[in-house]
Amino acid sequence: MQAISPHTFHIPVMGLGYTVDTPVKVARFGINSVVSIIQDQLLEQMRKYYLEQRRESYEPIPGSDPDHRWKRVREYLDLLKKMVDEQLNRLRMEPFEEGREIMKYFRMLPSGHELRERFMSLLDLTGNKRKTEEDALREFITPGSIDVNIMTKIDSPAFDREGKVLPYEYSLAAAALKGFGMSTLRSSVVLSAGMNPRLYSFITGFDDFFPDKNGKINKRIILKVSDFRSADIQGRFLAKKGIWVSEFRVESGLNCGGHAFPTNGLLLGPILEEFLAGRERLQSELFRLCNESLKTLGKPSLAEDETIRLSVQGGIGTSAEDNLLREYYGADSTGWGSPFLLVPEATNVDRGTIADLNAAKPEDYFISHASPLGVPFHNFRKSSGQKNLKERIQAGRPGSPCYLRFLSFNTEYTDKPICVSSRQYLHEKSREIQSGTGSETEKQNMMREIEEKECLCEGLSVTALLCNNIPVPHNLEAVTICPGPNLAYFSGTYTLEEMVDHIYGRKAIPLSPLRPHFFEKEFSLYKNYMEQSEPRDRKGFTENLAAGVEYYNELKKRLSHSGLKGLNALTFNAAAYSETEIKLRN
Repeated sequence: MQAISPHTFHIPVMGLGYTVDTPVKVARFGINSVVSIIQDQLLEQMRKYYLEQRRESYEPIPGSDPDHRWKRVREYLDLLKKMVDEQLNRLRMEPFEEGREIMKYFRMLPSGHELRERFMSLLDLTGNKRKTEEDALREFITPGSIDVNIMTKIDSPAFDREGKVLPYEYSLAAAALKGFGMSTLRSSVVLSAGMNPRLYSFITGFDDFFPDKNGKINKRIILKVSDFRSADIQGRFLAKKGIWVSEFRVESGLNCGGHAFPTNGLLLGPILEEFLAGRERLQSELFRLCNESLKTLGKPSLAEDETIRLSVQGGIGTSAEDNLLREYYGADSTGWGSPFLLVPEATNVDRGTIADLNAAKPEDYFISHASPLGVPFHNFRKSSGQKNLKERIQAGRPGSPCYLRFLSFNTEYTDKPICVSSRQYLHEKSREIQSGTGSETEKQNMMREIEEKECLCEGLSVTALLCNNIPVPHNLEAVTICPGPNLAYFSGTYTLEEMVDHIYGRKAIPLSPLRPHFFEKEFSLYKNYMEQSEPRDRKGFTENLAAGVEYYNELKKRLSHSGLKGLNALTFNAAAYSETEIKLRN
């Protein structure tokens, strides 16, 4: 088994730049976090920045090198590991004195954790007894994992100087995976946005994803999934290749940040109930399939104690909700994303954006069509990226200059793929719309839809540069931020310790009294989504929502005497829901 963080939460990937160096900020305290590794230019900029801070020589990896993508990823990840290892060694050597990070490490551990209890008792000891206990505690200090994220949909091909398509290993996702595979990290890659068979097959080219002779796996797979069926299908696909899925990371389809992948009305509670019922069976089946495949491949078997972890994220905002997920549904870890955007110690958010977030109202958070991927995307009305978008439209210059080309998939007007948020694409598309048939109103609606696209490659990266005073290429300083709607109910900036204490229920951060239970918020998001769009299976969608509410009402009755407080704020009732149900079914 891999080393397990002492904490019961993790910080998920956020954008491209918000968590790009979060491990340097939190891993020494035992907190797991996730770094996006698709934007290799940003990783190279951050590598240069940190090497200069350390007064070490920096040798650039030029874009002219055909292997520049995976090499940049590898070098940056190796640097992160080196820095975290050094931080941890320094922390272990510190005296147990107030103001020292070693004190902060143990103080932030979960309430009731054995090491935290021993630390609290240590404070009353003196002399040799204290020194002996201090030395013992040092041995238990464990770093958080430096995990990485690859969004499997971002897998556009690479081209040589003559415009010819390069082999698959040079594509965006494959190059990122190779960089991780070639790095010295012993951690996990979080694969999100659905199944990518070519990428999944590419994993088998790296020995670190297979068990060694002792059954140890150095590089592990975490699959971000929206439901049990997806976990089953993807888990089997990989197991038949001898690849073990170490964790299923269940994320709410809509009550999340970043790209949203809505289900057909299936709500998080019923989805987790299915995992609760089928998790043991699924683990047993995948273990069998994986070992059979490993035997066929002539590779060592999995260690007997291998298990599949379950983590959950999407809209969690109170310790009671967190406890419900862990104590009832058996989640091994919970993902707290958007609230950490208000923790400068943990993430990169520029001052202007933090001020805008603190002044925001719930209606400032919305699901947009801004992503060039054509996937619903959580957006923030007050961002400088949104302001810049409107200014370009008003100036008659919609679209963005496209320098990075990470999301270039469209070939409607060109042989070589371009991005649908680019100025080039919008120019061609607008000419087509204006010269086509249809009413003026229809044309305006079509123009509004295409003009809504934002340049995510630059917008989701730039905040890391702004926060660290790194020169911004091409002066593109407009920030795109994609928090989940849960952030609307937080206001202020917090220290790392304050946010951790909030998660563990030691000292709650005051939240807006308007904040609904996160299960109820997800339901309202799905209801609004259905009213504003047209699901393929509207009947099934409404039936799933109705079944979800019935499930929550039954769950609340079932757990009323259990002592769990995570459902106390859930206010669904049959009378209130009946009116909504009638509207949905009509």
